[in-house]
Amino acid sequence: MLPPAVTMKSESAPAPGFKAPRDLTIPDEGSTSAREVLSAAMRRALVELRRLPARAPVAGDSRAEHAAFARAVDALFAAPGLAASLVRRPTVGTLLRCARKAATPAQALTLTRALRAQVAFELACLDALPTPLELGSLPDQVLSIPANLALRFPEGTSGARFASGKVTLVTPRGEETHALDAWARDDGERPGFVARPYHAVTPSLRLALEDNNPLQMFEAHPDKGGNAIDLGGHPLDEWRDTLREALALVAAHLPALRAEIDLLIHLVVPVGYDAHKHLSASYQEALGTIYLTLHPNLMTMTEAVIHEFSHNKLNALLELDPLLENAFWPLYASPVRPDPRPLHGVLLAVHAFQPVARLYERMTEAGHPRARSADFQRRFAQVRRINHAGAGVVLGHGRPTAVGRELLAEMRRWDDHYGAQESPESLPDH
Repeated sequence: MLPPAVTMKSESAPAPGFKAPRDLTIPDEGSTSAREVLSAAMRRALVELRRLPARAPVAGDSRAEHAAFARAVDALFAAPGLAASLVRRPTVGTLLRCARKAATPAQALTLTRALRAQVAFELACLDALPTPLELGSLPDQVLSIPANLALRFPEGTSGARFASGKVTLVTPRGEETHALDAWARDDGERPGFVARPYHAVTPSLRLALEDNNPLQMFEAHPDKGGNAIDLGGHPLDEWRDTLREALALVAAHLPALRAEIDLLIHLVVPVGYDAHKHLSASYQEALGTIYLTLHPNLMTMTEAVIHEFSHNKLNALLELDPLLENAFWPLYASPVRPDPRPLHGVLLAVHAFQPVARLYERMTEAGHPRARSADFQRRFAQVRRINHAGAGVVLGHGRPTAVGRELLAEMRRWDDHYGAQESPESLPDH
């Protein structure tokens, strides 16, 4: 796992000539803003992947494996669109961004090996490895979202040989197990170290019961101890049905934002059940993944989906620019957390809660049955007050970059739209 210090500073690379879109928080009808930001973030990831073969092996790495991987990357970029499709997958892109931020040689080595095996497995599943790639240093597991496969390397595996449509596991005694071609094409009997971990929620979104994010157990929230996969004792179908209901509510009242969710989010990782509060999460490194607890209140679940999706959208922009020159120091009182927060955290919160307010507003305007309850309107008023207080902190103290100025201008427009409200109340934990 990477240490917390790695995630507490801006690692974004200013993008010359990139201009932040005017509607990244709440998209206009027909907006292409999220697509433009995501495309620019993916271009950065593509450049980083392309440069890997030219780098010297990290300390302790095998030069032979580094050279073999370099040949695989060269072949990958010879196929138009294939490299782009890989870096968009959270299973690959997350490792690539974590490797960029590795704080020690040991972390760099661990992440390099994980990334190498992950790319090799993805290409094997796609029948896209022109020559076999043999690796002796392996992570715990490799994953493929399109193939719906998880391969956890059994104890005693000393290496693996990846080829198009085939993975062969090798033991120190030279024994071999064919771990892909025999079972990947059907749902028949499979060895215990193989699983199908992805369960469709929509055609583009899956509930993930495996996760290779190295930061999964790092948690910034004071009331939470990481994001271990956990269905919370509730059936898979309940999770999927609840997510579908939440997404349908977004589609009915914020259709442009719902379309952006399909564009950006690949995986929902379940991290338990709580009847009293919702503890969701996302990571700047893990673009395309959100971590959610299951909650019995549909509006709470819908808020959480919008909230974590919005973090993903802003995290994609943060791949390109830090947005604030004083993002991480000093600390300020936050309207959404009991602990003092850097402006970066307050900016994320307001960016995530302004579209939540818009959902409540649209449901009210449409006369939705839920909007007629006093609890609904109290929550709507509470979110407006929170947004106004948070916007005041960011707009009053933030020193935006050229890209950040456009984002803060949008924040100000929506703050003016809802107007000044009463002093903030504390939000339920999100």
